[in-house]
Amino acid sequence: MKILVTGGAGFIGSHTVVELINNGFHPVIIDDYRNSESFIIDRLQKITGVSIPVYAIDFGNIKSLSDVFEKENPEGIIHFAADKAVNESVINPLKYYHNNISNLINLLKVIDQYKISSFVFSSSCTVYGVPNQIPVSEKTPIKPAFSPYGYTKQVGENILLDFFKTKPEISLSILRYFNPIGAHPSALIGELPIGVPNNLIPFITQTAIGRRKQLTVFGNDYDTPDGFCIRDYIHVMDLANAHVLTLNYGMENKNADLLLNVGTGKGVSVLEVVNAFEEINKIKINYTIGKRREGDTPAIFADNSLISKKLNWQNKYSLKDALKHAWKWEKNLANR
Repeated sequence: MKILVTGGAGFIGSHTVVELINNGFHPVIIDDYRNSESFIIDRLQKITGVSIPVYAIDFGNIKSLSDVFEKENPEGIIHFAADKAVNESVINPLKYYHNNISNLINLLKVIDQYKISSFVFSSSCTVYGVPNQIPVSEKTPIKPAFSPYGYTKQVGENILLDFFKTKPEISLSILRYFNPIGAHPSALIGELPIGVPNNLIPFITQTAIGRRKQLTVFGNDYDTPDGFCIRDYIHVMDLANAHVLTLNYGMENKNADLLLNVGTGKGVSVLEVVNAFEEINKIKINYTIGKRREGDTPAIFADNSLISKKLNWQNKYSLKDALKHAWKWEKNLANR
C-alpha cells in the first residue's frame, strides 16, 4: 500500500517514513529540501533497508504532483510539507501564506482528480492561540492565532474540512501536535534546521557542541510557575507512531474523520528543559535570558485522552529519552 509523504525528508516526515515501513506500508517521498537535506534519504534507507521512491519537487506544483500521482497511484497521503517557524512567520508572513495555504490548495486540486482512501494533515497546537485554560482538549475553543504560522494552520484545517465534505469516500484526519523533539534512537536521522534554529532543542544541542556561542531563552516574566514558557515536549518517534495509527484508522474506517491532539499531557518550562539537558547529558549550556519573542504563547500542553481512547496511543519515550537522543544525533552530525 503506497503512502505519499509530502515533506518526507523533514524532521517529523522522515521519522514517520521509518514507522510506515516498519508497519508494512510503502512510502513515497515528495520533498524539495527547503527544510531538509538529501543525505537524510540515504540514512532512511540505512535504517530500514528499503529503497524509497523520492521526488524532489515542490508539492504545490500541480503538473509535477500530477505526474507523481499518475506514476505511483498512492492510496493515502500524510501531508507534512509546510513552513513551520513561528517567529519567522511574523517576519515573513507572505512566505507562510503561499506555502502553507496556496500550495495546500494546489495539492487538493490534484487529489480531486485521483482516488485515495485516507488523508492525514500535520496541524499544530498553535491553532488554539492563547487558551483560557490548560490542558487543551479538542473541544477547547479556537482563539485568534498568535502568529501567521498559527493562522495558516487554522485556515488549512478549515479548507480541508470543507473540501473533504465533498469527498465522503476519503477519511480526513487532522493531528494537532505539540512540541516534537528528539531523534531516531540510531542517531542516523533527527531534527536538521537549515540556518539558525527556531526551535529550542536544536539550539541547545548546537550550543552544547560549540556551533552556537550562546542560547537565548526568550522571556522569564510569563505568568507561569517559574516565569518561563511552558510546552508539551513529545518524542518524534511517538509522534511518528501516532501518524501511522491515524492513517490505519482512516484506511479501515471509511469516512471516519478524526481531529486529535498529540502530546504527552505534561507541561514543562523552557528552563526546566535546559536544566534537564545539562543533567542528563552531563554538559553545561551557555545561556542567557532575553526578551519575550513575538508570537510565543505563554503556556500550552495537551489533554491527550481522546487519541488514547480512539487509537490506543500512548507515548513510549520520556523527556529524558528525547534529550539523550537529540544530543546523540547532534554529535553524530558533527562527525558526518
